[in-house]
Amino acid sequence: MTTDTVGGVWTYSLELIRAMAPHHVHFYLATMGAAITLQQRQELTALSNVTVYESEYQLEWMDYPWDDVDAAGEWLLELSRELNPDLIHLNNFCHGQLPWNKPVLMVIHSCVQTWWRAVKNEKAPAGRDYYFERVREGLHAADVVVAPTQAMLTEAEAVYGTFSQKQVINNGRDPHAFRFGRKEPFIFSMGRVWDEAKNIALLTQVADAVDWPIYIAGDATHPATGENKLFKNVHFLGKLSQREISDWLSRASLYVLPAKYEPFGLSILEAAFSGCALVLGKIDSLKEVWDRSAEFVETNDVEGLTAILQKLIDDEFLRNIMACRAVKKAQDYTAALMAQEYLQAYADLPKRVNTKKAKPVET
Repeated sequence: MTTDTVGGVWTYSLELIRAMAPHHVHFYLATMGAAITLQQRQELTALSNVTVYESEYQLEWMDYPWDDVDAAGEWLLELSRELNPDLIHLNNFCHGQLPWNKPVLMVIHSCVQTWWRAVKNEKAPAGRDYYFERVREGLHAADVVVAPTQAMLTEAEAVYGTFSQKQVINNGRDPHAFRFGRKEPFIFSMGRVWDEAKNIALLTQVADAVDWPIYIAGDATHPATGENKLFKNVHFLGKLSQREISDWLSRASLYVLPAKYEPFGLSILEAAFSGCALVLGKIDSLKEVWDRSAEFVETNDVEGLTAILQKLIDDEFLRNIMACRAVKKAQDYTAALMAQEYLQAYADLPKRVNTKKAKPVET
């Protein structure tokens, strides 16, 4: 399995690996994007069914990554020859067309092209044409393409063409990693304030008009400009550990993410398991996942978001109803259910002939 150390794919990968342990599935995890952090290394140490192979190769969505992407492909093929796995699970696109001689499952977590369409409401610029070609080639070379929602799958096929074999497998989290606490009068969110997809900026625009303070986990400093904006009634908490996030969610009454682009939304699921009432961006993927278990707002509607938040602040009964709905709906997205579906997807992959004898693996 390939994974990305700098985004939500890391959380997804470790959750899936952990959930597969009772099924005696062992993963050889190839990391890319950046060096593994101390916190990530501690997370890996707690897993019994993974062997890690580290790299810092750039990812396909980064600037000028192609030499690294090609070098990573050679590295991954060498690992495959050495380890002789039963199948290849790719969480990136541009290595799908490599001569694996193994069945390949590829997951669309997000991509530049669909991001651009959702956030900018236009096609990605011509400078991304080579990315488009490489991603399309990788996707259509995979034996099966998996997406976490039907909305994400539909968007991907609108951009890259219809996939011959495809499947929706919802992401999942372990509900035991989150807990209910005594709910306190504040609003919580997670994301970088400058991230156009998460659209946290809309939440900061309404902060002065609602009665409760807003706490945001994530970086408030723009990486390119160094700009650090301050907003009345908004408290930025910086990057938090998973334990700290769980604590904040356990106490938060409302979780708000007015996202313009969110193919699934693991942070929302974490909030639901923690008993938060949800206020989300009115986009197809989030409506698909949460249906009547969340309040939805247009992603550019400042007045609408203000009204919804104040309504939930003022009405404890409604707030509790929405929190209960979110908790109940979250049970559809557990890590155990995700693991069962991936087990079946693995079993359904077409077998490819491989006469190479397995080598012993050093641990």
